[in-house]
Amino acid sequence: MVSVEQQLKIIKRGVAEILPEALLAEKLKRGKPLKVKLGLDPTAPDIHLGHTVVLRKLKQFQDLGHHIIIIIGDFTGRIGDPTGRSETRKPLTDEDIRRNAKTYEEQIFKILDKEKTQVSFNSTWLAPLTFADVVNLAARYTVARMLEREDFTKRFKEGRPISVHEFFYPLMQGYDSVALTADIEFGGTDQKFNLLMGRHLQEEFGQEPQVAIMMPILEGLDGVQKMSKSLGNYIGIDEAPTEIYGKSMSIPDSLMVRYFELVTDVSLEELEEIRAGLENGTLHPRDTKVRLAYTLVRLYHGEALAEQAQNEFIKVFQQGDLPNDIPEITFENQSEPIWLPKLLMQLMLASGSSEAKRAIQQGSVKINGEKITDTDAKITVSDGMIVQVGKRKYAKVVFA
Repeated sequence: MVSVEQQLKIIKRGVAEILPEALLAEKLKRGKPLKVKLGLDPTAPDIHLGHTVVLRKLKQFQDLGHHIIIIIGDFTGRIGDPTGRSETRKPLTDEDIRRNAKTYEEQIFKILDKEKTQVSFNSTWLAPLTFADVVNLAARYTVARMLEREDFTKRFKEGRPISVHEFFYPLMQGYDSVALTADIEFGGTDQKFNLLMGRHLQEEFGQEPQVAIMMPILEGLDGVQKMSKSLGNYIGIDEAPTEIYGKSMSIPDSLMVRYFELVTDVSLEELEEIRAGLENGTLHPRDTKVRLAYTLVRLYHGEALAEQAQNEFIKVFQQGDLPNDIPEITFENQSEPIWLPKLLMQLMLASGSSEAKRAIQQGSVKINGEKITDTDAKITVSDGMIVQVGKRKYAKVVFA
């Protein structure tokens, strides 16, 4: 068994806040595996690196011998977490919840040990509650305390609607901790209110309160906004090896240590070597970023594909060659020229004409290596023609 001091050193790596830290040490000193809980509302189908910040911390707990419980919020997902929302969230359908939950289950085990992880659905204990049970639960918290939440306060002051059912989300998440007698609950820094609700309700139900551990929110590839699919600044763990590698090479230099700390498996000793090397100039930022990109691909695709992705990156971006796996799009042989934005959409290199025009104006579009910056350009399509958008999107025209 790893000593309490060493466990705390590992646990505190990259953590934003532990409430209360003294109770965590006390729980660890008892020498028994702790129940460590993370709730996931299946609101989106894919997991990106931002989600893995907390999952990697759970893996550290798992490696220390503690019991990991993943709560799939199939019941709470019907309400949706109001955290940070300026308006009431649209409820997910049962079909959305089932599909997203299945993807979550598949992807979390790229990080966690499936054999040592308990996956539970909170409808198991929330759905059987009677209306009297719900009233009893609601009686354990006040409206005044609920309105202390920043998002609720802001909406209330601005006269934006707050539906009564939204108040039940933190109560239900807190009740998950009661149902599981959780020792520890994880979440992002934006989840502080919900995590502390779990502590409050456990005390209300006569249990020892859990420790709330909050992880920082990971900035995306733009280096400013939090990583998000909607913002396009994300790296998905299910993306192709070359895509993960290429995106990783665009991570801002200032965030490299943060990424190593939060989303890789490098040891504490290696992390300090990287930090010190970048500070004193003995490590070059480019070489460090190559190591980061390789590490991220290895974590989700293995050593062999990480090696391939690195070789492909060198070939395409450093030597200027074309990639080996350019998607081929079949076209009917035609003599009529095609409006360039329409061609990009047909080749699935742009989702719409606005995106296509923007790429053209930014000088990101090349045809057979020649840059095209005229959004009104009409292109005569030829067999074998290579169309490129940005540094990583390619398509090859193949006549039927």
